[in-house]
Amino acid sequence: MSTGAETTILSVVTAIGAVSTPIIVLILSAVGWKYRQSIERRIKMDEVMRDDRISVYNDILDPFIMLLMTEEAWQRDKKNKNIDKDKLAVDRMLSIEYRRYSFKLSLVGSDGVVLAFNNLMQYVYNMSEIENAKPYDLMILLGSLLLEIRKSMGNDATVIDSWGMLDWFITDARKIKNEYLQS
Repeated sequence: MSTGAETTILSVVTAIGAVSTPIIVLILSAVGWKYRQSIERRIKMDEVMRDDRISVYNDILDPFIMLLMTEEAWQRDKKNKNIDKDKLAVDRMLSIEYRRYSFKLSLVGSDGVVLAFNNLMQYVYNMSEIENAKPYDLMILLGSLLLEIRKSMGNDATVIDSWGMLDWFITDARKIKNEYLQS
């Protein structure tokens, strides 16, 4: 008697397996296809937005590049004779055009870039209220922004820190870093 019951149970389990296997394969295939589509869409969006991001990043960084440029380097360009680079940089940062760049950054920038830019701008807005504001505070924030931009452009695994992002364009960046670390 138990052999017939075991055969019946085995037949039922076999039938359930035969019916459920194609359904499970179909469901897993659909989930895999949906996941692949999601990844492909994200990659395509990143490719489309890459040029736009580069343009916005350049526009956002322009005044900071001017502020950190030496006067000698600024005056080397003949079109900059008798132009106060610091005033020009601040005027650009206060312009409606810069606000448009900032707004666009908030739309196309990665979360890390937007947060680093927000931190930098909050510092700039409050510089007159911050007691004992030091140039390296601004440098750390700018270096963090540059690092986040680097990461958003595909260098997620970078080993460079925010100070390392400044070495190439601030002559005494390492000296300032050492002073910062000793204070």
